[in-house]
Amino acid sequence: MARETSAGAEDAVDRILKQWQVERPDLALEAMATIGRLKRCAQLLQRRLEARFEQFGLSAWEFDVLATLRRSGEPYCLSPSALLNSLMVSSGTMTHRMQRLESAGWVERVPNPEDARSLLLRLSPQGLALIDQAVEAHVANEEAILAPLKSSEWRALDAGLVALLATLEPAAS
Repeated sequence: MARETSAGAEDAVDRILKQWQVERPDLALEAMATIGRLKRCAQLLQRRLEARFEQFGLSAWEFDVLATLRRSGEPYCLSPSALLNSLMVSSGTMTHRMQRLESAGWVERVPNPEDARSLLLRLSPQGLALIDQAVEAHVANEEAILAPLKSSEWRALDAGLVALLATLEPAAS
């Protein structure tokens, strides 16, 4: 199952597969190879994305919350439950995160015009300016990460991931 990359070097997953081939030559390792590479890519990608967020004084979750509010459109305001659904975190985690973002001055809690008993979370002008800068840098970072791939490789990778995601998402519901 070990293979050589276009650069001629083995990757970390190849080394793991070689060990399994010695210890359990009876196993078919193709799926392990693919899943292992997906997991390794996810780890490496997360590091590169987080490094860019840190340049703006943001953690990955702070970026996610601010980006979710920003892409919701004017007035860049959502209910805590809408944010919760979008970010897939617990309500306790969301409460803590809202407090941290509010104390940083990036969001503000405002009355909900449709329900006087609840509050909405809205990007502050400072938060809006920050996320606009950070998201531009984030998109440029993602493009730079994928730039070494040929256009056809990029399209094939995206198509394969779309197909895989389509099989995984219904099972997660």
